[in-house]
Amino acid sequence: MRRRDFIRNASAAAAGIMILDFPVFGKNAPSNKVRVAVMGVNARGAYLAKCYSQLENVEVAYICDVEDGAIKNGLEAVKDAKRQPSVIKDIRELVKKNDFDALIIAAPDHWHAPAAILGAAHGKHVYVEKPCSHNPYEGELLVQAFHKYGKLIQMGNQRRSFPDHIKGAKEVKEGIIGHAYFAKAWYTNNRSPIGTGKKIPVPSSLDFELWQGPAPHTDYRDNLIHYNWHWFWNWGTGEICNNGTHEIDCCRWFLDVNYPVKVTSSGGRFAYKDDWQTPDTQVAGFEFPEGKAISWEGRSCNKFPIGDAGRGYIIYGDKGTLVNDGGGGYKIFDNDNKLVKEVKSDIKVEANNVISATGNLDFYHFQNFVDSIRGNATLNSPVTEGHKSVLLCHLGNIAQRTGNTLHCDPQNGHILHDDNAKKLWQRSYQAGWKPKV
Repeated sequence: MRRRDFIRNASAAAAGIMILDFPVFGKNAPSNKVRVAVMGVNARGAYLAKCYSQLENVEVAYICDVEDGAIKNGLEAVKDAKRQPSVIKDIRELVKKNDFDALIIAAPDHWHAPAAILGAAHGKHVYVEKPCSHNPYEGELLVQAFHKYGKLIQMGNQRRSFPDHIKGAKEVKEGIIGHAYFAKAWYTNNRSPIGTGKKIPVPSSLDFELWQGPAPHTDYRDNLIHYNWHWFWNWGTGEICNNGTHEIDCCRWFLDVNYPVKVTSSGGRFAYKDDWQTPDTQVAGFEFPEGKAISWEGRSCNKFPIGDAGRGYIIYGDKGTLVNDGGGGYKIFDNDNKLVKEVKSDIKVEANNVISATGNLDFYHFQNFVDSIRGNATLNSPVTEGHKSVLLCHLGNIAQRTGNTLHCDPQNGHILHDDNAKKLWQRSYQAGWKPKV
C-alpha cells in the first residue's frame, strides 16, 4: 500500500470509518481476529483503544483502569465499536482471562514492566508504551520475559514504523550523509508549575492502592493524578523518558549503535520551586565504542524551538546532515548546508500533544503489532531493541541524580565502578509486588 493511501485511510479511521485493505488471505476469518485488552485508558490509552478498535478484524475485549473517570473515557473512546469491552479494574485478574490475545499498556511508568511481565507470563502478546521500564533492572527483566515466554513484546516508540523514518535510517546507513557519527535530539514545552501538594483523602472514584501497585505506597496528594506523576521519581521517569525516548531512539537507530561507554547529564528543576522532582532542564550526552555520540536537550518549561521545531533530531555525517522536525519526513543537506533532498510528510506535527504528537502515523505501529501477532510481519520495535533506547534515558537520569559521569560496559550498558550510581539500577518495591520472570 502506498504511504499516501495509508494516511488517507488512517485519517478516515480516526473519524470512525474503516476502509483499510490489508493483503492478508482470509483477513476476516474468525481465526484471524485479534482481541486486545487496554490497561490505562485516561488519555493515551483511550486513544489506543479507539485506534485498535478501528483496525480491521481487531476487537477491544477489555479495558482496565483503577479510576472511574478514566474508565468512562475508555468506554467513550470505543462507543462506536461493534463489540463493547468489559471492564476489569485489577490487572492481576485481567491477565487470567483466556479470551483475548494481547495486552496494550498505557498506565503510568511504574506499571509498564510489571504489567507487561504479567501479561507475557499469562500467554498474552504485549504492546507497552514508552518507556518500557521504570529503571534498567526492569528493562532487563522484560527482555528475559520476551525470551522465556515466547510472546511478542513491542514498545510504543512508533517512529520505528513510520515508512519515511525507515527509509531515512536505511539511507543514512548506506552513506547518504557519509559517515554518520553524531546525533542531536531535543524536546521543548511550556509546562506549568505543579505547586506544593496537600495530603487529602483519596477520591472515592480512585483505587489509589492499586494505582500505586508495585511502587512503594505513599499518602495521596492533590497534585499527582492524572499527569503530574511523571515528575516524581516514585512513579515517573522525567521528560527524558516521557518524550526524549522517541528522538533518542531515532538517533541510536540511525547511528546504528547499542550500549554506551560514557554518559553525562547536567540540568535540574530550574524553572519553578515546587514538588516537581525530575529535571525540567536537562542536557544528556552518550558516547559509544564505535566513536559516535548522541546529545539530548530537554526543556519542559521553555518551548523556544530549535530551528522551527519544538522536537526533533539531527544526524551529522562527514558528508552532510539529516534533519527531522519531529514529524514523519526529513531533509538532507550537503556539507555546504544546501538542501539536496526533502521527504515531506502529510501529517502536521503537534510537538506537545500528549495524546499523539504525530497523529495517524501511529497507525503504522499498531498495524505492525497486529500483523506480527498474525504471523504476517515481524515487530519493528521488539523490546530487545526498545530496552536499549530506554536504557540510555535511564542512564541519563542516573547521571543527573548522582552528579557523576557514568562509565558503562559496552556489552550491556551496566554501570562500572560507581557504587552510588549502581544503587539506582533498580528500585525498591511494595511488599509482594516485585516483578519476576
